[in-house]
Amino acid sequence: MYVDPAMRQALLPLKRKIIKLFDKNDWLELATVTDCYHLVNGHSRLLRSLDFGDTDYEGNVLDVLNSIISRDPANFDAILQYVNGLEGGGTSLSSDVVEGPRFYIQPTVFKLQNIAQETDLLSVMMPFSAGFTPVYDAIKLAAASAFFKCKRADDIWVNSVLVQDIFDLIARSHIVVCDFTDKNPNAFYEAGIAHTLGKHVVPITQSDGDVPADLRHHRFLKYLNNGEGLKMLESQLAERFRSIQAAARS
Repeated sequence: MYVDPAMRQALLPLKRKIIKLFDKNDWLELATVTDCYHLVNGHSRLLRSLDFGDTDYEGNVLDVLNSIISRDPANFDAILQYVNGLEGGGTSLSSDVVEGPRFYIQPTVFKLQNIAQETDLLSVMMPFSAGFTPVYDAIKLAAASAFFKCKRADDIWVNSVLVQDIFDLIARSHIVVCDFTDKNPNAFYEAGIAHTLGKHVVPITQSDGDVPADLRHHRFLKYLNNGEGLKMLESQLAERFRSIQAAARS
C-alpha cells in the first residue's frame, strides 16, 4: 500500500521516542491496537534485540514501524496516539524530541484545533507588502531546494480570524522564518508563538538594529533587499534548512 513519504519521515522522531519509552508490553499493546500482532511478535529480531540491548534494536524499531504503516497508513495516528499517551497525553507540536518536563497549554486567544505537525512544512512570518515579495520568493526557492513546502499566512484562508490561521500555520510547521525588518511587531509576536511551540525559528533582517535585545542571543541572517543580496540570502537559508533537516533525521 502506498505511504506518503512525509509520513515515513515523520516516523523518525516517533522512533526516537519509542526507543526511550517502550518495553515489551508496550510493543504488544501497540501491536494489538494496530492489529499488527504478527508484525511485532513475529519479527525475528525486534523483541529479542530489546531484551538483550543489542545494537540493532534501533533499526528493528524502524523496520517494524514501516511495516505497520505500510499495512495501513491509518496506523500512523494510532502509533502517535499511543506514544503521546505514554508521555502524559496531548499532542506534541514541537519540532524536536525534547528531554525534561513537558507543559500542556490551553490558550484563550487561539483555539487548539486538531493539528498535526508537517515535517516538510516551512512557514514565513513577514509583512505582506509588495516590497517584501522578492524576499518571500527567495525564501521559497531556498525551501524548495531543501524539499520543504513554503507557506505564508496570506496563502491560506481557513478561519474568519487571521490570527487563528497564523497560529495554525505555525503549529503545523517544522521551521518558521521570521523577518524582523523595520522592527515589525507582528513578526516578534509570531516568533514568540513559534518559540513557545518549540519550532525551529530562523530570524532574518535587513538591519542589525531591528533585532530586539531579548532575541539577540539567537543567530540571525542579515540580508540586502537587492538581486545580489537575495541570492546570498537564498543560499544561506537553503544551507540552514538542510542542516535542520539532517539533524531531524539523525
